[in-house]
Amino acid sequence: MSALSFSKISSSLNTLLAAIGLLTVAVLTTPDIVGQTRLILELVLAGIWAVYVLQLIETLVMHRARDVRGRIPEIAVDMLAVLVPLAAFLLIRGRDQSLYCTIWLLKPLRGSTFFRLLGRVLTKEARNLIGVTSIFGIVLFAAALAAYIIERDVQPDKFGSIPLAMWWAVTTLSTTGYGDEIPQSLAGRTLAGLVMMCGIGIFALWAGILATGFYEEVRRQDFVRNWQLVAGVPLFQKLGSGALIEIVRALRPRVVPAGGIICRKGEAGDQMYFIVEGRVSVATPNPVELGSGSFFGEMALITGEPRSATVSAATEVSLLSLYSSDFQMLSSSSPEIAEIIRQTALERRGAAPKA
Repeated sequence: MSALSFSKISSSLNTLLAAIGLLTVAVLTTPDIVGQTRLILELVLAGIWAVYVLQLIETLVMHRARDVRGRIPEIAVDMLAVLVPLAAFLLIRGRDQSLYCTIWLLKPLRGSTFFRLLGRVLTKEARNLIGVTSIFGIVLFAAALAAYIIERDVQPDKFGSIPLAMWWAVTTLSTTGYGDEIPQSLAGRTLAGLVMMCGIGIFALWAGILATGFYEEVRRQDFVRNWQLVAGVPLFQKLGSGALIEIVRALRPRVVPAGGIICRKGEAGDQMYFIVEGRVSVATPNPVELGSGSFFGEMALITGEPRSATVSAATEVSLLSLYSSDFQMLSSSSPEIAEIIRQTALERRGAAPKA
């Protein structure tokens, strides 16, 4: 990383700087920290702020305009990380100046894909989530109203109005149950039990909607990524969309770093591999390298014999693996592909042993 490539600081380094800054802020709130120690800690905050300033400048000045437009969320976080502490330093006096550095909590999130995923899930499930939230509000008000009617004469200091009863309704519906307000009458306690059960059901609905939304979004992303990988294999490029869908469902993507072992000689072979990107080395008496578009490991699926060679990644390699059960399915749905694989396996067996 060059001296000025601050916009390329990794998310892990952003997280480290933010953690150091927040820890420093926490220490500065200790009354015993005075004098030189306090000055050193404030200099640490100033140093982190300076790094964030350089990161923002490099992003705005060094990158092309189209790059900046595509990084608006990251730039917004970078600007807040710089401007909020600066405004606190210029406008606020006293020990609370450093507290505004807590805006750096956002820094580890600037490049996070999780929050983009969360945003898509919330957008797609907005109607369902709003519906459950509406039910929560209705039950909340109804519980406060019922508690007010039942308990207002017994505990006027705690249930003497609907706003007072609302706090009890919140803690009960959320099943927090702080215990500071407890119905005394039998009807009130029965109401409390019903409200708690409603709360469990409502929170279960929220959790179910979000879990389903995350599952569907992740599955969609995986399907799109696998489709792109499968479409990049020459063997599959002439297939129709229906056949590709079946193959996408059958193949499992895998990335192996350079030097990693993909399969070993003598192992039971329960899968074959298609190379999407990179090269692999097949350890035979005359070592062979296979590149993008090639496949290997088919002999183990066809003959059921153990692996006859060790295969390792010559470079970082992106693979698609096909298990034996899925190979049988592929043979039924796309016999032309299965025939190509069998013919290649027989040719390789006659020429030289392969995995």
